[in-house]
Amino acid sequence: MRVEAHFQSGGFAALRPEWNQLLHESCCDTIFLTWQWQTTWWKHLGAGELLLLGFRSDDSRLVGLAPLYYDNADPDRRVIRMIGCRDVSDYLDVVVAAGHEKAVYSRLLHYLSEEAEPWDALDLCNIPQESQTFVLLQEMAEAEGYQTLVEVEDVCPIIPLPATWEEYLAMLDKKQRHEVRRKLRRAEGAGTRFLIVGPDHDLSAEMQTFIDLHQKSTPEKDAFMDPTMQGFFLDVAQVLHEEGWLQLAFVEMEGEKSASLLNFDYNNAILVYNSGYDPASFRHLSPGIVVTSQCIENAINLGRERFDFLRGGEEYKYRFGAQDTKVRRLLIARSGVSMEAVC
Repeated sequence: MRVEAHFQSGGFAALRPEWNQLLHESCCDTIFLTWQWQTTWWKHLGAGELLLLGFRSDDSRLVGLAPLYYDNADPDRRVIRMIGCRDVSDYLDVVVAAGHEKAVYSRLLHYLSEEAEPWDALDLCNIPQESQTFVLLQEMAEAEGYQTLVEVEDVCPIIPLPATWEEYLAMLDKKQRHEVRRKLRRAEGAGTRFLIVGPDHDLSAEMQTFIDLHQKSTPEKDAFMDPTMQGFFLDVAQVLHEEGWLQLAFVEMEGEKSASLLNFDYNNAILVYNSGYDPASFRHLSPGIVVTSQCIENAINLGRERFDFLRGGEEYKYRFGAQDTKVRRLLIARSGVSMEAVC
């Protein structure tokens, strides 16, 4: 198996024709591993030295992809991380065509051992629970004499969606079912309008409204949405909108946008990426619950299979009937490197 290593951003362009097709052939086809997401993340948030590895079979077909970079933030430890890690990409992985996992992982370890620049640890974050990476790659790394650590990093609560809204409501406990219906009726009586941004809207203006609501939500969200993060959000929204993967939803109350969900519509699922609401306005109408309920109903009407709340075990997600899936972290360190120092 041949390794194709790219150390400059031009590698993204070289791999673009095959990137997403390989992702579709992998176990973990997620929007956060698409060419579009990865390149936009690197443009705005990437720091360090790119290490973009493509793995080709004997017939030159791309069967593996490791989007990595050297993180030089710690002068005492040189850590290789995945592009997208950590705060804004909920699922990440080594991308491997199904059935080629062992060959790709073996070649990756050989490259890191014999061909890569010096490094201390490989930190792979947010690996979905269906991946072989934190199982097979860990076993293979230990057999090569590396230290390894696998830990549950977070949960991603998911609602498996039924065919109809009424079937969904029947999945909820009696109290929550009553609450959803009551709050939707009350919002409807107050003239609430649900809308999803479409081609006739000004996406930049609507995204700015979302960012304003996001910043008003909590002091923590306000601090998170600094100018660099705003640039990333505005750019990635435009990129994903062009692909038909963006779903920006609002509820309007008395003509004013009061709550929003920034969702992704990808791989037969709606993924709830972020939210915003103004706690000083319309609190009595529960705009956050209303916009979430209506997005779930819309997902059912679209025929999607899953409503994925992504990372975080906030209680409200379970009230909507979500069930946990887990994302894991795999840490591989050279012999003699302190695992505690890397963690």
